[in-house]
Amino acid sequence: MQDLWHDRQVSLCIAAALVAVIAPLLLLFGLKHGVITQLQRELLDDPRNLEVRMLTSGSYDNAWLNDLSERQEIGFVIGQTRSLNTQADLLNDSQRFVEGAELIPSAPGDPLLASLDRYPEGTSVILSEPAARRLEVAEGDLLTLAVSRRLDGQLERGRLEVEVAGVLKAARFPRPAAFIDLPLLIELERFRDGHASPQLGVENGLARGDYPLRFARARIYAKDGDAVQGLVKWLEEQRIDTSSRLAEIENVRAINKVLELVFGVIAATALAGCMASMSGAFLANIDRKRREYAVLRLLGFQRSAIATFLAVQVGVLTLLAFVVGLGLFALGSAVFNRALATSYMAAGVVSHITFIHAVIALMLTLSVGLLVVVVGVARAYGIQPSESLREA
Repeated sequence: MQDLWHDRQVSLCIAAALVAVIAPLLLLFGLKHGVITQLQRELLDDPRNLEVRMLTSGSYDNAWLNDLSERQEIGFVIGQTRSLNTQADLLNDSQRFVEGAELIPSAPGDPLLASLDRYPEGTSVILSEPAARRLEVAEGDLLTLAVSRRLDGQLERGRLEVEVAGVLKAARFPRPAAFIDLPLLIELERFRDGHASPQLGVENGLARGDYPLRFARARIYAKDGDAVQGLVKWLEEQRIDTSSRLAEIENVRAINKVLELVFGVIAATALAGCMASMSGAFLANIDRKRREYAVLRLLGFQRSAIATFLAVQVGVLTLLAFVVGLGLFALGSAVFNRALATSYMAAGVVSHITFIHAVIALMLTLSVGLLVVVVGVARAYGIQPSESLREA
């Protein structure tokens, strides 16, 4: 340490060469990590990006749904009735009502309702914010759900009192809709198919008998972004046309690959230049102090001791450079984050690294220092004790 302080100008130059590489690389990686993390978070925070929609109707039984739900790509799946049977009127009073509101089957685990942590059960419903606003209702209020049918030329209307169990934000679902229990949706479909429905207050109609349960389609969500592609492929193999946001997910992957390539090339080039600069400065310093090292050898220091001496010095300079570089990264990140917070990208694109990233960066920095030590030690091993006597 005394020797480093004695040659502090040279020591500062060697450390500065490393700082000049560490700080920009950390900032570049922090931005890359922040951008990708933000894009991935936006994909995961919006369940619609994980939805795989079935574009065509069919006839699917519970066995098919069970097979689908057991696939490893599935995060959530629930059967859905025919499109014509997924609408109903919601009534608060004669002035506050929603005609033709969407009825969406739901159950525990529904990604769209994850923010509420509540799910429809029995005659309770979850309203979307647009529907709740038009009906002027809140959680705990009662509504009337009404559906109509024409049977034998007569118009019949079924009604059911339902309770509002929660209100889903418009950001999650922007259209007037009610999330309801699947058995209730099936009951509405059977009513429209002409069957009697005591639950809806209509005794007229066909007797139930053995009514086979079939679904026209299903609400399907992948467990994560990586699972969407496999799920789409499997459904298309079943000759089911689908719609998904696979293109957006692939764009994020492509951006990540490009940024990784750019960062990798820049990092490799910068580290190679840094090692060359440090090695040159360190070798020049060894040549400049060749007589001092020869004197140490003459006093009894072995080559291993000289090597340790040089390794400790490089280690100290490397750690010092890393701490300074990390500090400069923190300052640069603060500037970036403050600037981005006032722009359109404020939604959260930030420059940041994790503790693991910092540890990996430290290991890489020490590795560069170790390579410099190897070069320096190779030069120092050639110093003989007699050189001090010769120069004296």
